[in-house]
Amino acid sequence: MSSEGSHAGRPSSWVAVAVIFVGFVVGGVALCLGPLWVMVWVGAGIIVAGLLVSWMVHLFADVVVDAPRVIPEIVDYSLFGARSSKRRGGDAGEVLDRPISTDTQESPHG
Repeated sequence: MSSEGSHAGRPSSWVAVAVIFVGFVVGGVALCLGPLWVMVWVGAGIIVAGLLVSWMVHLFADVVVDAPRVIPEIVDYSLFGARSSKRRGGDAGEVLDRPISTDTQESPHG
């Protein structure tokens, strides 16, 4: 996992995803060609093998932690940017002129 917030993922995670994808392709093609039930079950077996690979490489631990988001505190929905009751919080609503940074670990939903 990269500290820059890359969305690429680790190569081991991509191998697990590729194995699962191949299982779905094998099963899907087998359903279209017959259905060829033996090949459908082979595809299901490949998917299970891919799930085991994903468990071994800790696929779900391969997450991206983005940099803290900057949320603008002043939201004005009027056409020309005037202070109006349409402003979030009313006329006396948000008064900060600059956005504030929030840490997604402390407040994950913004």
